[in-house]
Amino acid sequence: MKLLTKIVAGIFTFLIVVVIALPTLLHNLGLHPEYKGKTYSATGKRALVITTSHATLNVPGETSGDRTGVAASELTHPYYTFLNAGMQVDVASIKGGEIPVDPVTLKFMIKSPEDDLFLKDPILQSKVKNSLRIDDIDFTQYDTVFMAGGWGAAYDMGYSEVLGQKISEAYYGDQKTIVGSVCHGALGLINATDEQGNPIIRGRAITGVTDKQIEELGIEVTPMHPETELRKAGVKFESQTAFRDFLATHVSIDKEQRFVTGQNQNSGLEAAHKIVEILAKR
Repeated sequence: MKLLTKIVAGIFTFLIVVVIALPTLLHNLGLHPEYKGKTYSATGKRALVITTSHATLNVPGETSGDRTGVAASELTHPYYTFLNAGMQVDVASIKGGEIPVDPVTLKFMIKSPEDDLFLKDPILQSKVKNSLRIDDIDFTQYDTVFMAGGWGAAYDMGYSEVLGQKISEAYYGDQKTIVGSVCHGALGLINATDEQGNPIIRGRAITGVTDKQIEELGIEVTPMHPETELRKAGVKFESQTAFRDFLATHVSIDKEQRFVTGQNQNSGLEAAHKIVEILAKR
């Protein structure tokens, strides 16, 4: 009996150690890598971070399902990167009002340092609770517009004609707005068109979450998959792969340096820093 007790206690202790070490292990494997490049200042510039308004992971047409929304780090990474660069940062969503934040992305083994900062930041919390509605915003007044991802974005960003129109206006505006995205946020690009009605992103280097990552995570009920939709729009789709694409990362910058896109939840931090760098060198 004493031997059995010792074995059970040993197994229990081992499991506790594994759970405690899990965040570090995932980080070392590739989740939320630190940005080690040079940082730049963009004081006086303006940034707009846009998120989904969809809160339920469900089969299209159904109303019940798990809670979802924006992936926390895909909002916090660009927000704090722009803020720390001296920029004014506004937060908007498709419908405005309170932004749904995917609770899974705030679990201790997944959340990033920027997510921890958000949980203690009343200013960003207020912006998330009272986000601006994209219909009411002039995108041309911003130096960069950045679309965050998360599963919720698969339900509204790629369907929003308003978002597509405003991205088009920002692209052709005098401000030469840089358009950024990460993961499912890239779906917000597919309805942006030129004067002939062609996708603005056609022929450009663009990335977003891969079909492989979506398949590996087993979440294929969403109505739009970024890699599939971006390829339909004629982009030069770029990505990196790994044992699991959840641990991969890639940032694409088109030749004109007007579109800076990140592959997945690991890529938003670098994408935001690259945008700041481009703005600082203008």
